[in-house]
Amino acid sequence: MDTDKIYAEHIANEYSKKETSKVMQLKKLDAKAKAPANIFAFNFGIFSALVLGVGMCLSLGTIASGVGAFVGGIVVGILGIAGCCVNYPIYKKIKEKGKQKYGSDIMRLAKEIADEE
Repeated sequence: MDTDKIYAEHIANEYSKKETSKVMQLKKLDAKAKAPANIFAFNFGIFSALVLGVGMCLSLGTIASGVGAFVGGIVVGILGIAGCCVNYPIYKKIKEKGKQKYGSDIMRLAKEIADEE
């Protein structure tokens, strides 16, 4: 086995132009349709959980003490819980918009793939 030849072929494959298959195009379109919803859901979920955590720290007296901090912590905690509760419905709406935006292209490409086989 000639290792130089194998290495040269490996390097040549890295620089050669690659044809993207229809299945790969379909996967990319699917990911493009779902990406905004996923990004929003993760970021908003993390933010809501942090707000809930701050509310818990306030109400338990970790950050500040007193009746004002306790009541403020409860209010902030409820806002964090509300954010966590509305995260999934908002995610579904954003995902549905992405599916509507790219749905026709995805369906066309899926039909082409199905007709080839």
